[in-house]
Amino acid sequence: MMNVTLKQLRYFEALARHGHFGHAAEACAISQPALSMQIKELEESLGTELFERGTRHVRLTRFGEEFALRIRDILRSVDELGDLARASEDRLAGRLRIGVIPTIAPYLLPTIIDNLTRMHDGLDIHVRETLTAKLIQELEDGRLDTAIVALPVSEPSLTEVALFAERFVLVRPGHDEGKPVPDRETLRQMRLLLLEEGHCFRDQALSFCNMNMSSTSSRKFLDGSSLSTLVQMVGAGIGVTLIPEMAVAVETRSASVSIARFKSPQPSRTIGMIWRRTSPLAKQLLQISEVVRHSADALRAQQATPSF
Repeated sequence: MMNVTLKQLRYFEALARHGHFGHAAEACAISQPALSMQIKELEESLGTELFERGTRHVRLTRFGEEFALRIRDILRSVDELGDLARASEDRLAGRLRIGVIPTIAPYLLPTIIDNLTRMHDGLDIHVRETLTAKLIQELEDGRLDTAIVALPVSEPSLTEVALFAERFVLVRPGHDEGKPVPDRETLRQMRLLLLEEGHCFRDQALSFCNMNMSSTSSRKFLDGSSLSTLVQMVGAGIGVTLIPEMAVAVETRSASVSIARFKSPQPSRTIGMIWRRTSPLAKQLLQISEVVRHSADALRAQQATPSF
């Protein structure tokens, strides 16, 4: 064990996560032969194999699975030592790894990054866009510092800070403009376009309509991989969809659609930031959350238009 290095542990963690030498090497910014050599030396130091090698993928041995659990804790603790040093500084600086869900990233992220880099020129911002479940896992593994998501996530190990509420709007074909806005009961009878399973926005839309997949399995839902796809499908006359207000300006500018607001109670979501309760950067992340809040306020003011 005396010959085991921190670099080898990071390479091991990357290979365990990706299950593929090429992908792990790319993530670590080294060549595949170099990664293979480091993993082989690690196994020789431990006196046992960590991976079962296949033609296309590798998988952890039983010992490798137990080893991986401990290594993730070790690497997270090492990273937090660096965070502890950064937390002692008076200003925000260094690497900041932010996760964002796809129904927020394209619309709010440019404003957030612009404000953060303008206010804190020492920040090196790294962005990860993916689904909430993956962001939570990467936070807990120490691969992210914070994430911007829809709340609540209800994870005991994470701090949640609510930042702002955002309403949903109805997107209909352009020729439907001026028609009465459907209530929940009417909306349930329409062809509703949804994001793919795994998106929290999909669940929020179904919740507003008092629908769930188990009770509506006989219905045909049309799924899209992005809000842009859904809006374009509506423009083609295929159905209707819901999108968050922050997405309206971007997603409707090139589609033949109309926008309508629901009557009270309007569907909405709460957007906030989450981070590990043990993070030494908690004070700095709280400051960043205020930047996110102000960025959202600025975006709403910029996009303000007369009521639909």
